[in-house]
Amino acid sequence: MSGRGPVGFVGLGAIGAPIAEALLDAGHELLVCDSRHEATEPFAGRAAVAETAGEVGDAAEVVLASLPTPDVVREVGLQVFGRAAVRTFVDLSTTGPTAAAGLAASAGAAGIEYLDAPVSGGVAGARARTLTVMASGDEGVFERVRPLLEAFASNVFHVGADPGQGQLVKLLNNLLSATAMAITAEAITFGIRSRLDPGVLLDVFNASSGRNSATLEKFPRHVLTRSFASGFRLKLMTKDVELCLSEARRAGQPMPVGGLVQQLWTLAAAHARDEDDHTEFVRLAEQWTDVTVAGTEVARAGS
Repeated sequence: MSGRGPVGFVGLGAIGAPIAEALLDAGHELLVCDSRHEATEPFAGRAAVAETAGEVGDAAEVVLASLPTPDVVREVGLQVFGRAAVRTFVDLSTTGPTAAAGLAASAGAAGIEYLDAPVSGGVAGARARTLTVMASGDEGVFERVRPLLEAFASNVFHVGADPGQGQLVKLLNNLLSATAMAITAEAITFGIRSRLDPGVLLDVFNASSGRNSATLEKFPRHVLTRSFASGFRLKLMTKDVELCLSEARRAGQPMPVGGLVQQLWTLAAAHARDEDDHTEFVRLAEQWTDVTVAGTEVARAGS
Protein backbone atom coordinates (compact mmCIF):
# COMPACT_ATOMS: atom_id res chain seq x y z
CA MET A 1 0.00 0.00 0.00
CA SER A 2 1.55 3.24 -1.13
CA GLY A 3 -0.92 5.44 0.72
CA ARG A 4 -1.26 7.80 -2.26
CA GLY A 5 -4.78 8.91 -3.07
CA PRO A 6 -8.07 7.32 -2.04
CA VAL A 7 -9.04 3.68 -1.93
CA GLY A 8 -11.72 2.96 -4.50
CA PHE A 9 -14.84 1.04 -3.49
CA VAL A 10 -17.50 -0.09 -5.97
CA GLY A 11 -20.76 -1.63 -4.74
CA LEU A 12 -22.55 -0.30 -1.66
CA GLY A 13 -25.09 -3.04 -1.13
CA ALA A 14 -26.09 -4.80 2.06
CA ILE A 15 -22.54 -6.04 2.69
CA GLY A 16 -20.56 -3.49 0.68
CA ALA A 17 -21.91 -0.47 2.57
CA PRO A 18 -20.82 -1.61 6.06
CA ILE A 19 -17.45 -2.71 4.65
CA ALA A 20 -16.95 0.77 3.23
CA GLU A 21 -17.96 2.28 6.58
CA ALA A 22 -15.40 0.10 8.34
CA LEU A 23 -12.67 1.30 5.98
CA LEU A 24 -13.62 4.91 6.67
CA ASP A 25 -13.62 4.32 10.42
CA ALA A 26 -10.15 2.77 10.09
CA GLY A 27 -8.92 6.07 8.66
CA HIS A 28 -8.82 5.23 4.95
CA GLU A 29 -9.76 7.88 2.41
CA LEU A 30 -12.44 6.45 0.12
CA LEU A 31 -13.84 7.11 -3.33
CA VAL A 32 -17.12 5.19 -3.55
CA CYS A 33 -19.42 4.29 -6.42
CA ASP A 34 -22.75 2.54 -6.83
CA SER A 35 -25.27 2.47 -9.65
CA ARG A 36 -27.96 3.51 -7.16
CA HIS A 37 -27.91 7.13 -5.98
CA GLU A 38 -29.62 6.19 -2.71
CA ALA A 39 -26.70 3.88 -1.89
CA THR A 40 -24.09 6.64 -2.14
CA GLU A 41 -26.13 9.29 -0.28
CA PRO A 42 -25.18 8.09 3.25
CA PHE A 43 -21.49 8.51 2.35
CA ALA A 44 -21.77 12.16 1.34
CA GLY A 45 -19.42 14.19 3.52
CA ARG A 46 -17.38 11.17 4.61
CA ALA A 47 -16.18 9.89 1.24
CA ALA A 48 -15.79 11.18 -2.29
CA VAL A 49 -18.44 9.88 -4.66
CA ALA A 50 -17.83 8.84 -8.28
CA GLU A 51 -20.53 8.59 -10.90
CA THR A 52 -18.97 5.59 -12.67
CA ALA A 53 -16.57 2.76 -11.89
CA GLY A 54 -14.28 4.15 -14.56
CA GLU A 55 -13.91 7.36 -12.57
CA VAL A 56 -12.86 5.26 -9.58
CA GLY A 57 -10.15 3.61 -11.68
CA ASP A 58 -8.90 7.02 -12.78
CA ALA A 59 -8.40 8.18 -9.18
CA ALA A 60 -7.62 5.15 -6.99
CA GLU A 61 -4.58 2.85 -7.11
CA VAL A 62 -6.44 0.13 -5.20
CA VAL A 63 -10.07 -0.64 -6.07
CA LEU A 64 -12.26 -2.99 -4.06
CA ALA A 65 -15.54 -4.33 -5.45
CA SER A 66 -18.49 -5.90 -3.63
CA LEU A 67 -21.05 -6.82 -6.27
CA PRO A 68 -23.97 -9.26 -6.59
CA THR A 69 -23.31 -11.35 -9.72
CA PRO A 70 -20.45 -12.42 -12.02
CA ASP A 71 -21.91 -10.39 -14.90
CA VAL A 72 -21.92 -7.19 -12.85
CA VAL A 73 -18.34 -7.83 -11.68
CA ARG A 74 -17.22 -8.36 -15.30
CA GLU A 75 -18.94 -5.13 -16.35
CA VAL A 76 -17.25 -3.17 -13.57
CA GLY A 77 -13.90 -4.77 -14.38
CA LEU A 78 -14.19 -3.64 -18.00
CA GLN A 79 -14.79 -0.09 -16.78
CA VAL A 80 -11.93 -0.12 -14.25
CA PHE A 81 -9.10 -2.09 -15.92
CA GLY A 82 -6.69 0.06 -17.86
CA ARG A 83 -7.74 3.36 -16.31
CA ALA A 84 -5.15 5.95 -15.30
CA ALA A 85 -4.59 5.25 -11.61
CA VAL A 86 -5.69 1.72 -10.77
CA ARG A 87 -2.94 -0.82 -10.09
CA THR A 88 -4.71 -3.39 -7.90
CA PHE A 89 -8.26 -4.79 -8.11
CA VAL A 90 -9.63 -6.70 -5.11
CA ASP A 91 -12.87 -8.58 -5.75
CA LEU A 92 -14.87 -9.25 -2.57
CA SER A 93 -17.83 -10.62 -4.57
CA THR A 94 -18.85 -14.23 -5.07
CA THR A 95 -18.40 -14.97 -8.77
CA GLY A 96 -17.12 -18.55 -8.96
CA PRO A 97 -13.66 -19.81 -9.99
CA THR A 98 -14.22 -19.61 -13.74
CA ALA A 99 -15.31 -15.98 -13.66
CA ALA A 100 -12.46 -15.11 -11.29
CA ALA A 101 -9.89 -16.68 -13.61
CA GLY A 102 -11.31 -14.70 -16.51
CA LEU A 103 -11.23 -11.46 -14.53
CA ALA A 104 -7.65 -12.14 -13.46
CA ALA A 105 -6.64 -12.65 -17.10
CA SER A 106 -8.36 -9.41 -18.16
CA ALA A 107 -6.74 -7.53 -15.29
CA GLY A 108 -3.30 -8.95 -16.08
CA ALA A 109 -3.64 -7.97 -19.75
CA ALA A 110 -4.22 -4.40 -18.58
CA GLY A 111 -1.26 -4.51 -16.16
CA ILE A 112 -3.51 -4.70 -13.10
CA GLU A 113 -2.84 -6.90 -10.06
CA TYR A 114 -5.89 -9.00 -9.21
CA LEU A 115 -6.84 -10.49 -5.85
CA ASP A 116 -9.77 -12.88 -5.56
CA ALA A 117 -11.10 -12.24 -2.03
CA PRO A 118 -14.71 -13.31 -1.37
CA VAL A 119 -16.11 -12.81 2.11
CA SER A 120 -18.36 -14.78 4.45
CA GLY A 121 -20.30 -13.71 7.52
CA GLY A 122 -23.26 -11.90 6.03
CA VAL A 123 -24.61 -8.47 6.87
CA ALA A 124 -24.21 -9.05 10.62
CA GLY A 125 -20.55 -9.93 10.14
CA ALA A 126 -19.98 -6.90 7.93
CA ARG A 127 -21.54 -4.60 10.51
CA ALA A 128 -19.60 -6.19 13.36
CA ARG A 129 -16.41 -6.22 11.25
CA THR A 130 -15.99 -9.94 11.84
CA LEU A 131 -16.16 -11.19 8.26
CA THR A 132 -13.98 -13.99 6.96
CA VAL A 133 -11.92 -13.27 3.83
CA MET A 134 -10.81 -16.19 1.61
CA ALA A 135 -8.22 -14.62 -0.66
CA SER A 136 -6.26 -16.17 -3.50
CA GLY A 137 -3.69 -14.71 -5.83
CA ASP A 138 -0.15 -13.40 -5.55
CA GLU A 139 0.94 -13.49 -1.90
CA GLY A 140 2.76 -10.18 -2.21
CA VAL A 141 -0.42 -8.47 -3.41
CA PHE A 142 -2.33 -10.12 -0.58
CA GLU A 143 0.11 -8.82 2.04
CA ARG A 144 -0.03 -5.30 0.62
CA VAL A 145 -3.82 -5.11 0.86
CA ARG A 146 -4.11 -7.09 4.11
CA PRO A 147 -4.46 -3.87 6.22
CA LEU A 148 -7.56 -2.99 4.19
CA LEU A 149 -9.05 -6.45 4.64
CA GLU A 150 -8.36 -6.46 8.37
CA ALA A 151 -10.39 -3.26 8.75
CA PHE A 152 -13.59 -5.26 8.22
CA ALA A 153 -12.62 -8.91 8.77
CA SER A 154 -11.51 -10.76 11.88
CA ASN A 155 -10.37 -13.79 9.86
CA VAL A 156 -8.23 -13.18 6.78
CA PHE A 157 -6.97 -16.27 4.95
CA HIS A 158 -4.67 -16.60 1.94
CA VAL A 159 -5.94 -19.92 0.58
CA GLY A 160 -3.87 -20.24 -2.58
CA ALA A 161 -1.87 -18.61 -5.33
CA ASP A 162 -4.35 -19.13 -8.17
CA PRO A 163 -7.20 -16.67 -8.74
CA GLY A 164 -10.43 -18.63 -8.32
CA GLN A 165 -9.25 -20.75 -5.40
CA GLY A 166 -10.75 -18.24 -2.97
CA GLN A 167 -13.99 -18.42 -4.92
CA LEU A 168 -14.06 -22.20 -4.68
CA VAL A 169 -13.55 -22.06 -0.91
CA LYS A 170 -16.45 -19.60 -0.65
CA LEU A 171 -18.75 -21.71 -2.82
CA LEU A 172 -17.97 -24.86 -0.86
CA ASN A 173 -18.65 -23.00 2.37
CA ASN A 174 -22.01 -21.76 1.08
CA LEU A 175 -22.92 -25.23 -0.16
CA LEU A 176 -22.34 -26.53 3.37
CA SER A 177 -24.41 -23.65 4.79
CA ALA A 178 -27.24 -24.27 2.32
CA THR A 179 -27.20 -27.98 3.13
CA ALA A 180 -27.41 -27.25 6.87
CA MET A 181 -30.37 -24.95 6.28
CA ALA A 182 -32.20 -27.52 4.16
CA ILE A 183 -31.77 -30.52 6.44
CA THR A 184 -32.51 -28.47 9.56
CA ALA A 185 -35.76 -27.28 7.97
CA GLU A 186 -36.75 -30.88 7.33
CA ALA A 187 -35.81 -32.04 10.83
CA ILE A 188 -37.55 -29.17 12.65
CA THR A 189 -40.78 -29.39 10.66
CA PHE A 190 -40.95 -33.16 11.18
CA GLY A 191 -40.40 -32.61 14.90
CA ILE A 192 -43.17 -30.01 15.13
CA ARG A 193 -45.52 -32.30 13.20
CA SER A 194 -44.79 -34.88 15.91
CA ARG A 195 -45.77 -32.33 18.62
CA LEU A 196 -42.23 -31.46 19.67
CA ASP A 197 -41.33 -27.90 20.66
CA PRO A 198 -38.92 -26.29 18.13
CA GLY A 199 -37.03 -24.39 20.83
CA VAL A 200 -36.42 -27.59 22.77
CA LEU A 201 -35.40 -29.37 19.58
CA LEU A 202 -32.79 -26.68 18.87
CA ASP A 203 -31.46 -26.89 22.42
CA VAL A 204 -31.05 -30.64 22.06
CA PHE A 205 -29.43 -30.41 18.64
CA ASN A 206 -27.03 -27.70 19.79
CA ALA A 207 -25.98 -29.78 22.77
CA SER A 208 -25.49 -32.81 20.52
CA SER A 209 -23.83 -33.89 17.30
CA GLY A 210 -26.53 -32.43 15.03
CA ARG A 211 -25.58 -28.79 15.69
CA ASN A 212 -24.70 -26.67 12.67
CA SER A 213 -24.86 -23.04 11.54
CA ALA A 214 -28.63 -23.24 11.00
CA THR A 215 -29.42 -24.70 14.43
CA LEU A 216 -27.00 -22.38 16.22
CA GLU A 217 -27.86 -19.09 14.58
CA LYS A 218 -30.37 -18.98 11.76
CA PHE A 219 -33.30 -20.87 13.27
CA PRO A 220 -33.15 -19.28 16.76
CA ARG A 221 -32.69 -15.73 15.48
CA HIS A 222 -34.49 -15.60 12.17
CA VAL A 223 -36.91 -18.52 11.81
CA LEU A 224 -38.47 -19.02 15.25
CA THR A 225 -38.91 -15.26 15.50
CA ARG A 226 -40.32 -15.15 11.93
CA SER A 227 -38.07 -12.11 11.36
CA PHE A 228 -36.28 -13.67 8.37
CA ALA A 229 -33.67 -10.94 8.58
CA SER A 230 -30.26 -12.54 8.20
CA GLY A 231 -29.44 -10.04 5.44
CA PHE A 232 -28.59 -12.61 2.75
CA ARG A 233 -31.16 -13.11 0.01
CA LEU A 234 -32.49 -16.55 -0.87
CA LYS A 235 -31.84 -16.06 -4.56
CA LEU A 236 -28.21 -15.15 -3.90
CA MET A 237 -27.73 -18.34 -1.89
CA THR A 238 -29.33 -20.26 -4.75
CA LYS A 239 -26.93 -18.56 -7.18
CA ASP A 240 -23.94 -19.60 -5.07
CA VAL A 241 -25.12 -23.22 -4.82
CA GLU A 242 -25.69 -23.33 -8.57
CA LEU A 243 -22.22 -21.87 -9.18
CA CYS A 244 -20.68 -24.51 -6.95
CA LEU A 245 -22.40 -27.39 -8.73
CA SER A 246 -21.53 -25.88 -12.11
CA GLU A 247 -17.85 -25.84 -11.15
CA ALA A 248 -18.12 -29.44 -9.94
CA ARG A 249 -19.58 -30.54 -13.26
CA ARG A 250 -16.86 -28.67 -15.12
CA ALA A 251 -14.21 -30.46 -13.04
CA GLY A 252 -15.89 -33.86 -13.35
CA GLN A 253 -16.39 -33.97 -9.57
CA PRO A 254 -19.38 -36.09 -8.43
CA MET A 255 -21.51 -34.26 -5.84
CA PRO A 256 -24.74 -36.27 -5.50
CA VAL A 257 -25.74 -34.71 -2.16
CA GLY A 258 -24.86 -31.24 -3.41
CA GLY A 259 -26.94 -31.85 -6.53
CA LEU A 260 -30.01 -32.64 -4.45
CA VAL A 261 -29.42 -29.55 -2.30
CA GLN A 262 -29.20 -27.47 -5.48
CA GLN A 263 -32.57 -28.79 -6.67
CA LEU A 264 -34.19 -27.91 -3.34
CA TRP A 265 -32.85 -24.35 -3.38
CA THR A 266 -33.82 -23.91 -7.03
CA LEU A 267 -37.34 -25.02 -6.12
CA ALA A 268 -37.45 -22.60 -3.19
CA ALA A 269 -36.17 -19.75 -5.37
CA ALA A 270 -38.86 -20.43 -7.97
CA HIS A 271 -41.49 -19.51 -5.38
CA ALA A 272 -39.55 -16.68 -3.69
CA ARG A 273 -39.61 -12.95 -4.21
CA ASP A 274 -36.36 -11.19 -5.09
CA GLU A 275 -36.14 -9.64 -1.63
CA ASP A 276 -36.83 -12.83 0.38
CA ASP A 277 -34.20 -13.73 2.97
CA HIS A 278 -32.44 -17.07 2.56
CA THR A 279 -33.80 -18.25 5.93
CA GLU A 280 -37.23 -18.25 4.28
CA PHE A 281 -36.15 -21.51 2.69
CA VAL A 282 -37.97 -23.05 5.66
CA ARG A 283 -41.29 -22.15 4.01
CA LEU A 284 -40.71 -24.96 1.50
CA ALA A 285 -40.54 -27.58 4.28
CA GLU A 286 -43.48 -25.92 6.05
CA GLN A 287 -45.63 -26.32 2.95
CA TRP A 288 -44.78 -30.02 2.72
CA THR A 289 -45.61 -30.70 6.38
CA ASP A 290 -48.39 -28.13 6.91
CA VAL A 291 -46.71 -26.71 10.02
CA THR A 292 -45.24 -23.32 10.95
CA VAL A 293 -41.85 -23.05 12.65
CA ALA A 294 -42.28 -20.45 15.38
CA GLY A 295 -41.61 -20.14 19.08
CA THR A 296 -41.25 -17.78 21.99
CA GLU A 297 -37.97 -19.10 23.37
CA VAL A 298 -35.55 -17.73 20.81
CA ALA A 299 -31.84 -17.06 20.41
CA ARG A 300 -30.81 -19.12 23.39
CA ALA A 301 -28.22 -21.19 21.56
CA GLY A 302 -27.35 -18.40 19.14
CA SER A 303 -27.00 -15.63 21.70
